[in-house]
Amino acid sequence: MTNPLPRLLAAFALVVLGLALGAEAVAAHGVAQDDANFFLTNVGPAIAPFMYLGAKHMFTGYDHLLFLVGVLFFLYRMRDVVAYVSLFTLGHSLTLLAGVLWGIQANAYIVDAIIGLSVVYKAFDNMDGFRRFLGFQPNTKAAVLVFGLFHGFGLATTLQEYAIASDGLVTNMLSFNVGVELGQLMALTGVLIALNFWRTREGFLRHAFLTNALLMAGGFILMGYQLVGYFTGAAG
Repeated sequence: MTNPLPRLLAAFALVVLGLALGAEAVAAHGVAQDDANFFLTNVGPAIAPFMYLGAKHMFTGYDHLLFLVGVLFFLYRMRDVVAYVSLFTLGHSLTLLAGVLWGIQANAYIVDAIIGLSVVYKAFDNMDGFRRFLGFQPNTKAAVLVFGLFHGFGLATTLQEYAIASDGLVTNMLSFNVGVELGQLMALTGVLIALNFWRTREGFLRHAFLTNALLMAGGFILMGYQLVGYFTGAAG
């Protein structure tokens, strides 16, 4: 069997290069100025706009998409896809709504660093890293649920930065969450189509390890950026 360690080391080299060249560009929960102005000025229920903004977030929230690509990577049966996506959706929805409606707070940099860790975890799991290098296999469904909680909380910490009017808040947040899930459904449909096509190609399994190594590198870049922000902010 080919030793996977050189390719794993190459992935870490890509992490270092990415952190050096592109760290300023990886803030996954940034909100466009027009969207921020809407959050600040809207008063009362606005179902359609908040659904649109929720769907838009899912398409621009590449931390979520990277994690879900990892989750779906080796899922071939639709019932498994539905089970894992449902667990992620449950976790994501609970903490998004709880964070905004109940005001539960945490340091945004730490939460987003854990979201980056979720990408690292799933890529490492797909590479069979836990059994190969650590000698055990975590419960993957439990991990997807737990990381889903952090993904939802990451978005909640962003929304908490805006003084969203209490008038219509529950309706608007439920609409936003529905939009997030609709956007997720559309994004996952595209991912599944692409993966299913790739799986029919001869080189899928041959390139699966390297692909997940690159996915892991992306997760480390997200983690590194957030941790740098945390420590520089603390120092300031």
